[in-house]
Amino acid sequence: MLLWINGPFGGGKTQTAHEIQRRLPGSVICDPEHVGFGLRRALPPELRGNFQDLVSWRQGVVEVLDLALTKHDGVVIAPMTVTDFGYFDETVGRLREKGHDVRHFSLLAQRETVLKRLHERGFGHLLQYVAGKDAGLRRESWAVEQLDHCLERLREPEFAEHLWTDDTTVPKTADRIAVLAGLTLKPNKEGALRTRLRQIRVGVKHIRFD
Repeated sequence: MLLWINGPFGGGKTQTAHEIQRRLPGSVICDPEHVGFGLRRALPPELRGNFQDLVSWRQGVVEVLDLALTKHDGVVIAPMTVTDFGYFDETVGRLREKGHDVRHFSLLAQRETVLKRLHERGFGHLLQYVAGKDAGLRRESWAVEQLDHCLERLREPEFAEHLWTDDTTVPKTADRIAVLAGLTLKPNKEGALRTRLRQIRVGVKHIRFD
């Protein structure tokens, strides 16, 4: 089974994917973004646009996930924002055509909620202290520019199942996905502080500098 976790940038995809992986024995995360950044780094700077526009990215994601789903004995988790209907069909749709059990979820939230998360993720709190209260959002300027478009497109029925996350935690969102997918996660025995520290580590590991 593939769990494709969609949502706006800053919507909690990566954190939710890692929460599920932590509590679901045998599961692995295969991040399609890694394929995209590899292709992006292979290009001259002036040609580095949206890697999803590259046919090689869409084909590569299908090839990598198809291999993982075929050879790995466990659930595969793919956290990735996709808002173009055509690209969605060329990735998620193509994997379904190959016979894979793909469960797709869009994590949605109000604009203000996502902005708050973008403001805080990675080194957001430190940046706020050093460079001012809006430093986190300046660092996430591209994600902020894409936010309204993402929220509008991902509300469409083609991108169901929709999960609203404004008033819930990452562990509870993971629980909801597991129930909908028919999976059983290990109980979450972490306290709030330990959960927050682990989420900060995950966020820092996924900061991109290019």
